Amino acid sequence: MTEALTIGEVAKRSGVATSALRFYEERGLIHSERNASGHRRYARAVIRRVAFIVFAQRVGLTLEEVGAELAKLPQNRVPERLDWAKLSGGWTSRIDERIAELERLRTGLTECIGCGCLSLDRCQLANPCDRAARRGPGPCYWIEAPRRSA
Repeated sequence: MTEALTIGEVAKRSGVATSALRFYEERGLIHSERNASGHRRYARAVIRRVAFIVFAQRVGLTLEEVGAELAKLPQNRVPERLDWAKLSGGWTSRIDERIAELERLRTGLTECIGCGCLSLDRCQLANPCDRAARRGPGPCYWIEAPRRSA
């Protein structure tokens, strides 16, 4: 393995805790080799994989989805920009959905979200006698709000 990095070096460079790196390795998302004393050594390319994992999680992918995406990468060479672009190219609609949800959240901060709190003066008008309670617990107007599709 050329340019092998310790787990501490990968953690420092990637900004991810060593415990997370061990967890990613247990899940098969990244790989290391062991030296003679049993310490993990990572190829420098693992830094890109970790960055991809972090980014993918921020987009909203589960670790299972991340693993499925990483499995699409070539095994016989270090992934290149085009490889990463192919993986992330389909995420546009997912990002658009997250943006729409955040916009709904921003609106919900000043509007009734159907929580049944009745603590704001507006709640008496938008949710008299806690009508929202019939829909179930939690912010039912927020949860049931129609999502915009891309």
